[in-house]
Formats: sequence, C-alpha cells, structure tokens
Amino acid sequence: MSLLQGLLTQRPSHYCTGQKTYLRAPRLEDFEQWRDVRTASRSFLEPWEPTWADDEFLHSAFRRRISHYAKLAAEDQAYPFFIFDPHGTQLLGAITLSNVRRGVAQMATLGYWTNAAHANAGIMTDALKTIVSFSGDELGLHRLEAACLPANTPSIRLLTRTGFTREGFAENYLKINGCWEDHILWGRLLA
Repeated sequence: MSLLQGLLTQRPSHYCTGQKTYLRAPRLEDFEQWRDVRTASRSFLEPWEPTWADDEFLHSAFRRRISHYAKLAAEDQAYPFFIFDPHGTQLLGAITLSNVRRGVAQMATLGYWTNAAHANAGIMTDALKTIVSFSGDELGLHRLEAACLPANTPSIRLLTRTGFTREGFAENYLKINGCWEDHILWGRLLA
C-alpha cells in the first residue's frame, strides 16, 4: 500500500464536515484547482506566508507535497486538509494541524489559508471550529497553538472568535515572505 493510499484509509478518518465546509486530505487530482486558487489569490496570500518556491505550481512539486502530507499523517506528525464547499467540489482554502506532539503534551500547531474570493465569508470560522472538534474527538489532543502576524487583523479576529487566547509575543518567529517577522502566539485548550 502506498503512503497516499494509507492516508486515505488510515484511522483516524482524514475528513470532516462543518456547516459550511467539507475538509479532507489533499489528493493528486486537486492539483489544477489548487494551482488556480493559489494563483488567483497570490497577492492576497503572499504577505502572510513563507516565500513561494520557484516550482510552486509544477505538478511534480504538488505530487511531492501530497506524498509528504501522506507520510506526515501516517506517522501522526501532521494532518493537512483542503477546505471545500459542503459538496466537496470547490476548493476554498486549507487548514493543517502540524507538529503534533504526543506524550505529556498532546498538542499540535494550527496553520490555515483561504482564497481571496471567500475571505470574510465565515468559511475559515467554520473550518476552524470543525478542525478543533476533529483535534479533540478524533486525535485526542488537549491543546492547539497558532501564531499570526500582529498586522493580520482578520486572523486575530478569527482566532479570538473560535476560542483561542492570546498567550504571548515572539520576536522574529517565522520567516514570512522573505523576512523574519514577529508573531502573536495563541492557544486553545480542547478539554
């Protein structure tokens, strides 16, 4: 069985549904839609993300990405999801639980993006509430962490609205769009 097949058949299930969204593991057949959504939203996303690779939109790079995602999920290290409309047809963004820590921690780090056309439409709020439930109910996690740039007001509102608490400030925390940037640190207990 390939890693990708394993991702699609592993336990816990790698899909979940919200009221406005359907979240599932990325698949190879998502490439064209993912490329189109990311390309159309590039200027909207770049200020908040790491620098995009030169081969970002090549099918071979996407194939490596999907294989990497499958490996991480199979090893209980990360759970990437693409966010779709409730019918599972239109790609709206992505949300990932990464850096899963077990043992005495039982926590993960949250990251997400939405396309420009669906920003401020409640999509990410629904997806985040859904992933919070998945994290506790399916993965048995105790805590989620997130970080965002101080100027990212929509992300600050989202995290506050979904029960995250501001816990701190980290200087030069992540390299975003080619520059080391300060971040606000957030946390949420799941139990």
